[in-house]
Amino acid sequence: MKDITITTQFSVFDSVQELPNDVQNLMEQAITVRKNAYAPYSQFRVGAALLLDNGKVVLGSNQENAAYPSGLCAERVAIFQAGSIYPEAKIVLMAITAASDTNTTKAPIPPCGSCRQSIAEYEIKQDTPIEIYFMGEIGAIYKSESLKNLLPFMFDKKFL
Repeated sequence: MKDITITTQFSVFDSVQELPNDVQNLMEQAITVRKNAYAPYSQFRVGAALLLDNGKVVLGSNQENAAYPSGLCAERVAIFQAGSIYPEAKIVLMAITAASDTNTTKAPIPPCGSCRQSIAEYEIKQDTPIEIYFMGEIGAIYKSESLKNLLPFMFDKKFL
C-alpha cells in the first residue's frame, strides 16, 4: 500500500470589493440573479454568473421542483444555457453566491457534486481551466484556478 497526497490551493478575498473589477462585476450579477431563484422548498437561493471568452455573461439561479430530482442548481442552469446559446465559447470565469432565507450564510458555498461534474465536462471539453469564485451571502470569497482543485479525480469521457 502507498498513500497519495493531494494538495489544493485557493485564494481568499475578504470581500467583494477586494476582487478584481471584472470578477467583482460578475459576482454582483450573480448576487442579483440569486434573488430570482425559485427555492420554495429549501429556501436556499443560489446565483451563478459566467463570463465567456466572447465577452458575453450568462446567468443562472437555482430552480426547484416538488419532485426534487427535476430541479436544477444555478451553476448547471448557467452552464447549460451557455452551452446552448454559445456552443463554441469557452467559460473563462464563474462567480457563485448562495444565501438562505432563514439565516445569514457567511461561509463560501462551493458547487455541489453534480455541478462539479457538469463544470468538469465543460472544462475538459474546452481544454482550458475555468476560474471559479464562490461565496455565501456575505464574507470571504474563495477562488479556485480550476475545477481540478474542487474535484481532483475527475470522471470524464476517457473512462468510457
